[in-house]
Amino acid sequence: MKCLHIITPVKDSIDFTLETVQAIVNSELKVPFTYTVYNDFSTEENTRRLEKASREMGFRLVNLSDLTDHPSPNYLLVLQKTQEEAIAADAGLLIVESDVVVKKDTLQALYDGASSYEKCAIAAAVTTDEKGVINYPYLHALGKEGQVYAEKKHCSFCCSLLTPEFLRAFDFHNLDASKNWFDVTISHEALKLGFRNYLFTTLPVWHRPHGSRPWKQLKYKNPLKYYWLKFTKGLDKI
Repeated sequence: MKCLHIITPVKDSIDFTLETVQAIVNSELKVPFTYTVYNDFSTEENTRRLEKASREMGFRLVNLSDLTDHPSPNYLLVLQKTQEEAIAADAGLLIVESDVVVKKDTLQALYDGASSYEKCAIAAAVTTDEKGVINYPYLHALGKEGQVYAEKKHCSFCCSLLTPEFLRAFDFHNLDASKNWFDVTISHEALKLGFRNYLFTTLPVWHRPHGSRPWKQLKYKNPLKYYWLKFTKGLDKI
């Protein structure tokens, strides 16, 4: 792994997104990297703010409306495009969602960790609330603070690094295009291929669950309505 391709897919909640971006830009990275924000059909106002931030902070902005007319979410397209770029550069693909804020040393530590563990496919930072308490989607890691261990379930892509070895072993074009999200599937495919996925509870990142897609807050506020929308509208397919 010679370098990192860091990406952040974005839909809405632009203020949260800009906090995410600022934290990544301020990261203390020793390894060469590129950073790309994928704007997945945000509003016109939010697109203008992202374009302004791109000029000021120096990250690459890709407006997915320039590449496809498929409605949001376009996570599959982003994964396929970035996998190809990462393989060509022998780079790790580091995904940081737009409702996550990393610490200055998080990304370099993930790079170092992924490089040091044999057969690592995914190296994931544990998520916490603002007070540092482990939260969704890693509630099962409560009580395992300060550890690095092989995750037998799946790693979320809140803040995760996919290694070049795994990217070369599993083609994202084989993913089910009827789904919206792919962290569960990709995690399981890694295990099937003999890789290991590691969760770093030593590297907590602040996560606002579903902050990038506010409608998903219904899962906590009004679960009946959330699951009705999920199944009748075909939303949030994992």
